[in-house]
Amino acid sequence: MRRLMSSAAVAVMLFAAGSVSAAPAAKAKPKPVAAAASAGSKGATFATVTTQLPRNVRPSHYDVAFTPDADKLTFDAKVKIAIEVVEPTATVTLQAADLTFSKAEIAGIGAASIKVDDEAQTAAFTFGKVLPKGKYVLSIDYAGKIYKQAAGLFALDYETEAGKKRAIYTQFENSDARRFIPSWDEPFYKATYSVEATIPTGQMALGNMPIASSKDLGNGKTLVKFATSPKMSTYLLFFGLGEFDRASVKSAGADVGVVTKKGDTAKADFALKAAADILPWYNDYFGTPYPLPVLDNIAAPGRSQFFSAMENWGAIFYFEYALLLDPKISTETDKQNVFTTVAHEMAHQWFGDLVTMAWWDDLWLNEGFASWMEGRATEHFHPEWNAALNAVGGREYAMSLDALSTTHPVVQHVETVEQASQAFDAITYQKGEAVIRMLESYVGHDAWRDGVRAYMKQHAHGNTVSDDLWSAVETAAGKPIKAIAHDFTLQPGVPLITVDSATCAAGKTTLALTQTEFSKDAPGKTPLTWRTPVTVQALGGGTAKTLVTGGKGSVTVDGCGPVVVNAGQNGYFRVQYGPERFAGVVQNFAKLPAIDQLGVISDAWSMGLAGYQPATDFLELAKATPADTDPQVLSKVASTFSAIDGYYEGMPTERAAFRKLAIAQLRPLLAKVGWTAKPGEADNVAILRADLIGALGGLGDAEVVAEATRRFAADKTDPSAIPGPLRKTVLGVVAKHADQATWDAIHAQAQAEKTPLVRNQLYTLLAGAEDEALARKALALALTPEPGETLSSTMISRVAGLHPDLTFDWAVANKDAVNDKVDSSSRTRFIPGLGQASSNPATAEKIKAYAAANLAEGSRKEADKAAAAVLNRAQIRQQRLPAITAWVAKAG
Repeated sequence: MRRLMSSAAVAVMLFAAGSVSAAPAAKAKPKPVAAAASAGSKGATFATVTTQLPRNVRPSHYDVAFTPDADKLTFDAKVKIAIEVVEPTATVTLQAADLTFSKAEIAGIGAASIKVDDEAQTAAFTFGKVLPKGKYVLSIDYAGKIYKQAAGLFALDYETEAGKKRAIYTQFENSDARRFIPSWDEPFYKATYSVEATIPTGQMALGNMPIASSKDLGNGKTLVKFATSPKMSTYLLFFGLGEFDRASVKSAGADVGVVTKKGDTAKADFALKAAADILPWYNDYFGTPYPLPVLDNIAAPGRSQFFSAMENWGAIFYFEYALLLDPKISTETDKQNVFTTVAHEMAHQWFGDLVTMAWWDDLWLNEGFASWMEGRATEHFHPEWNAALNAVGGREYAMSLDALSTTHPVVQHVETVEQASQAFDAITYQKGEAVIRMLESYVGHDAWRDGVRAYMKQHAHGNTVSDDLWSAVETAAGKPIKAIAHDFTLQPGVPLITVDSATCAAGKTTLALTQTEFSKDAPGKTPLTWRTPVTVQALGGGTAKTLVTGGKGSVTVDGCGPVVVNAGQNGYFRVQYGPERFAGVVQNFAKLPAIDQLGVISDAWSMGLAGYQPATDFLELAKATPADTDPQVLSKVASTFSAIDGYYEGMPTERAAFRKLAIAQLRPLLAKVGWTAKPGEADNVAILRADLIGALGGLGDAEVVAEATRRFAADKTDPSAIPGPLRKTVLGVVAKHADQATWDAIHAQAQAEKTPLVRNQLYTLLAGAEDEALARKALALALTPEPGETLSSTMISRVAGLHPDLTFDWAVANKDAVNDKVDSSSRTRFIPGLGQASSNPATAEKIKAYAAANLAEGSRKEADKAAAAVLNRAQIRQQRLPAITAWVAKAG
């Protein structure tokens, strides 16, 4: 599954002080029958893996037949489940939510009485006699709901020139297959699936497998039967239905396709080529061929607060913005995100689908590895994008959470559905990815790949825990990594490597290193210890590696110039040089590789905000950043200026002085790249152009705001006034500074637009106004049907970016209406997250109060994170901003 905030987006958009994006959640559930096998144990089994169900029955095959009624938002279904009773029982209990049952029976045993527990999301079928050990077929007749948000079987409405249309899809991760099939809806209970559906004739049905047969039933109905799937977990099952088009190519023996609403397959050409290129490369890397005959990439109009794409085996689901490219509005960033999202979801076809974590504790085995693999694929197919720098951005996003006391380990015990939903966060994704990059660098690329290949072969179609992977890599590498891996996955937090001394003798520099812990809100805590792989490089000299253990270490490197610690940025830790050594790095900053420039800037900014070194050190580095360095480094400078500007909210005099300095530094960069793309320019220059226009527009640069406004006005008669790749950026600047008339003009465009991809962007822009009255109008609009059921939450989140206190208070006052616009899996974090960009300590208290009143005690983790982010921002305003203000004044 691809979270809404991608690594690439984080690299440019990261807020520096714990201001993080929102994502998953769900209803409170009872504790599991038993704790999961720990990450230190090996090979979770049916007897030991965490489950919320009795262990006396397990499924092997589901035979599902259903009829959806998209107009009434209901479906009728029958399922025959092949089960094995492993301990005699009279009751078979499985998971079910929002289903109504009319009959359940086992041939030769008889009918069952049915008891539904809505709170536990279970259905219990009790028979008149005990079922002995053995194999049976449980037949169930039932009905269910089609939802308007992305959970279970859900509907998406969209505008076309021919009028409004409706398509239906499924979304089951993490625990929503139970809304479609009464089932053992947990990852360990793998089974095969045969699915048949009675559908409107003329519509296209989609599943994990190809359609095996199709029969016209008359009266406008057709029966389609899909081929039987391989053994897989419930959350990977998929069904889609609508007026679709499909295009496909053959690649590595599979039929690789894209599916869109009618008329849109050309917008998926780039994604189709990417998928066809990636598949044989993944087959080789994993050492296990993709096992299904079809691999479809399915684009759907709409949004979710939880995810942008989902790795259903053989039928990957994407919201349109994550798969399609429309020349009217798509940017270079969109293009790169399409590639990385396709690469991420395709990596899941192995990490997650073929080999699945035993329980949600080890979710990172799916998501951390897919995030890492998307980077590897991007580096291979598009080296010009310099994807390793994006990985630094992802690492920074993880560290921004991991340095707060509300963090958690990569491997975390999950007890409830809502806790499983909340596990989809930056620690699981981006920290997981960063730890993998570090360990891969430590053992070597070839050894790591060999270990992954062995892991895939050994556990294909099965379930694993983290130590299964570590064992495979250790064996392949002949090098112990398990202890290092445990340090970074079984305990939370960010190591801090401090350079205690640097001495030069005989042309070599020896560094004495200390490892403590980097913390943003608990600086006095007893530090944890990690076995930490560290790479150093002397400028103009050599490179050396060491493993810091027990909190101390040393390393000697050829050369006597300034030394960069964490050279290549593969390590997951912060670096503190001390004033003299840091000054040497600043003086030689232009000589550093771009990836180390990005790492040094990121460390200096985060360390400065936390009080480990002057917050103004970032400003010194920004001054030293050469204009011809990698565009991603310049984008980092621009985004950090925007972050600083955000701390000055409510301080007009100080903000004006800072903006003058920031504009003076960024404007020459924009002058260099220009508003118009040059023939043959690098792809990342196009991204930098948009980032600079957005940053300068946000800083209130009169020239940029005026030019954006001019182009917006000219766009009515001049199609070239706003090139497609700049449309989002230009309109974003205009929308931010909009008056009532401009806001109304954008609103009119949105109402008239028939292309969902463009329409959704226009409605989102309406939520980006600085003017408070317009922000309130956007919030009111979001609760109407006009934007579309799945876009409302995006609009609300967008308003919260500029008006967190206003939006949080409004959302609490309209709690039920707001929650109705949010996926069930996002509800425990959505409203608390709206306040997290605030710098007002009172908002932190409000978030905590909301959680106490509305969320189960075990489901407040995301609210705690949001409150911690607010308090951290407030601390920065009080303790760090004065030094920045003084530096700005001194700089003139």
